[in-house]
Amino acid sequence: MHADVLVVGTGIAGLSYAVRLAETNSDIKICMISKRDLLESNTKYAQGGIAVVSNFFLDSYEDHVQDTMKASGNTSNKKVVDFVVREGPKCVKELMEWGAQFDTKGTKLHLGKEGGHSAKRIVHHKDQSGLQIQNALIAKARSFQNITFFENHSLVDLITDHHIPNTKQGGCYGAYVISKKDEEIVKITAQLTVLSTGGAGQVYAHTTNPTAATGDGLGAAYRAKVHVENLHFVQFHPTALFPKIGGNTFLISEAIRGAGAILRNFNGEAFMLKYDNRKDLAPRDIVSRAIHSEMKKGKQPHVYLDATHIDTKILEQEFPTILKSCQNAGIDITKDFIPVLPAAHYICGGIDVDQHGQSNLNGLYAIGECSHTGLHGANRLASNSLLEALVFASRAATHSAIRLSSELLPVSFFESIPNWSGTEDISNQKTIQIRELRTTLQHIMSTYVGIIKSGESLQKAEKELHKVYVATKELYQQNKLTPQLTTLRNLVSVAYLIIKQSQKYPTNNGVYFNEDYV
Repeated sequence: MHADVLVVGTGIAGLSYAVRLAETNSDIKICMISKRDLLESNTKYAQGGIAVVSNFFLDSYEDHVQDTMKASGNTSNKKVVDFVVREGPKCVKELMEWGAQFDTKGTKLHLGKEGGHSAKRIVHHKDQSGLQIQNALIAKARSFQNITFFENHSLVDLITDHHIPNTKQGGCYGAYVISKKDEEIVKITAQLTVLSTGGAGQVYAHTTNPTAATGDGLGAAYRAKVHVENLHFVQFHPTALFPKIGGNTFLISEAIRGAGAILRNFNGEAFMLKYDNRKDLAPRDIVSRAIHSEMKKGKQPHVYLDATHIDTKILEQEFPTILKSCQNAGIDITKDFIPVLPAAHYICGGIDVDQHGQSNLNGLYAIGECSHTGLHGANRLASNSLLEALVFASRAATHSAIRLSSELLPVSFFESIPNWSGTEDISNQKTIQIRELRTTLQHIMSTYVGIIKSGESLQKAEKELHKVYVATKELYQQNKLTPQLTTLRNLVSVAYLIIKQSQKYPTNNGVYFNEDYV
């Protein structure tokens, strides 16, 4: 099929982009691809909320900018930080007009506080902010007749000159996607393509990301020779629940520490003051390394988060999901300490884009976590991710509308693009091999490329990953392409980039820590 715009990914970035573009021009045909159903995205799992200045008596744009710069070790692009912070309130107001509801205190928004913030500025809906936002955006997007949805389809590859004989225009013309149900590869051509595919936490064994967060956009962009930057800046969330729930790692929101919860080691000692005078609300890189150090000292698989002194009514009102999920794991957080450990959470780098979300490949935009805008630098300030997604989605939509009013390729050009050519079926034995290779990759990354790295560990990672790459390449060349094989292929690409960019980074900064540099 053909569309004016193809959006791959249906989290806060992709959906808010599509809604804004559809609102401004009902003639623009937008096609949206979702890897699972529309509700299943990284956005859904965001508990904390959106960092945005709304109380100008106790907060300011300047303070939010300063907090962001400080968290990144002054590696963020200050110009980008400034316009994101200043354009954020308008975007959040727009999100509320589209149906998102946030907690209030009287007539004003109830604001939470998280690590690295000098003021209360987190707009939230209890501890289910992402779910509230996702539901509101889905309902709004479905109200437009010019937006078409393809659920349960995964990105295979971007369509570029490489796929088209005798073409040297240097552009992106859509994508090949594969259906989960039929395992059929579909060609979707478009004047503009937008990657909003989220993160890649699934390269690690422990991650707060859902199973679909496999870096599909990053892998496809890398293969299309698009600039991908700063993937070595992987942020680990300090507090993930130690026992997995249904095979998934559950996030314990930083907001509960903002409400007073305290980290304790195996001896019950509050330890964060030893590492930073901001204690439990220090930036995530500091807290994660502190927890890692305490786990190593005590030779224990986790530390504890103590919320027992927080009023039960506050826990019930503001953290119902955490309360219930811990109860399902046999933990009563009103009486028991919560066992926690750091887990891969957010990649601060991604597809390099300009201030309108454009990549170096003509016709390709990237927004949300899969992009590298310069906002986060070496370390993301808590809850700045949803803010970034909203602001850059708005900017990209405005820029796209201008491009679509003039710079169009003829329909005949898109008709010349070939369909995907596949091979034979894949056996059950090969399917098992794909799962085993994915598990091996996650073990390599968690063991050698985690919170603390070294030159030796990165060399080991590169050597072991090469074996996975060779086996994956063989599967890809000799078998029918399936969603599982597509995912593995993307994970290998992202893991390789993280390792190689880690090896080239010469100093410790933000979330990157190499013990050789100490």
